[in-house]
Amino acid sequence: MAEWKDGIAKITLPTPFAVGDVNAFLIKGERLTLVDAGVKTDECWNSLVGQMAELQLTPNDIEQVVLTHHHPDHAGMLDFFPDSVEVYGHPLNERWIHPTEEFFQIQEEFFKVNFQEFGLPAEFIPLLSKLRKTLKYTCNRSLTGHLLEGMRPPGLSDWQVIETPGHAQGHIALFRKKDGVLIGGDLILAHISPNPLIEPPAPGETERPKSQLQLNDSMRKLLFYPIQCVYTGHGEEVYQLEELIKKRLSRQHERAMTVNKWLKEEQLTVFEICKRLFPTVYQREPMLTISETVAQLDYLASIGEISSSNSQPVLFQAKL
Repeated sequence: MAEWKDGIAKITLPTPFAVGDVNAFLIKGERLTLVDAGVKTDECWNSLVGQMAELQLTPNDIEQVVLTHHHPDHAGMLDFFPDSVEVYGHPLNERWIHPTEEFFQIQEEFFKVNFQEFGLPAEFIPLLSKLRKTLKYTCNRSLTGHLLEGMRPPGLSDWQVIETPGHAQGHIALFRKKDGVLIGGDLILAHISPNPLIEPPAPGETERPKSQLQLNDSMRKLLFYPIQCVYTGHGEEVYQLEELIKKRLSRQHERAMTVNKWLKEEQLTVFEICKRLFPTVYQREPMLTISETVAQLDYLASIGEISSSNSQPVLFQAKL
């Protein structure tokens, strides 16, 4: 049952995705704010309506939405809200929640070039034409205003924005200093590690973002804040944050060093490594597993453990 705790009500919403339910949060501020908006399905909307009724509220009472990031399970249901409801988030969310034909083409070309570099077989290329369809659960809605590092969202004077890229390039968290509460989106989760998803370069940039390196830096960044409780985008709250961050960083390093061991034995492409890391999943979830594979290679390159060829596809090898 939804209930208020220190001005925050956790709303757990169903999704059609393997990750399961997603958490959204109502905050009593100068404006009643919904942080993240669930996925664009009737089931999700009906769940929101039902849980708000337990709080003697309706969606019409929501005055604004703040997004931690653009992914469909966090932004899709914006399409159910009237245009009068203001929406705030990092500016890099805009191209995902209000996509244009130009952005679709940029995205498809980016993945086409990278799939070739990664060594994906021809049968995976049709995935490019399906990229648009993956957005059927997201919204078509523009941001009212932008949130950047250190800002305080309108109507939430107790809350401070912390930029936390990695899982998504436009990812933010909200921190309330007076009691050490963080609404963390998908930056840190209690039971699973967020996927460092591959995204095209930001507007004006040319280099692919190194999502795993960003994610690691964002987790370490949290250690400089007096955080007592993290409300997460999926699952339960986190109270032992430092311990969990150390665990996440250690396990990611271990996975990368497993890849490094293989590369000491032979040269491999991204796709060949992906099949070894995820032998039962890579065909069903190619984008997720390729992202995770590239993440380990970016990390190994950053600590000077591997080198790569200029061939097509790119071959990776451990430095001796």
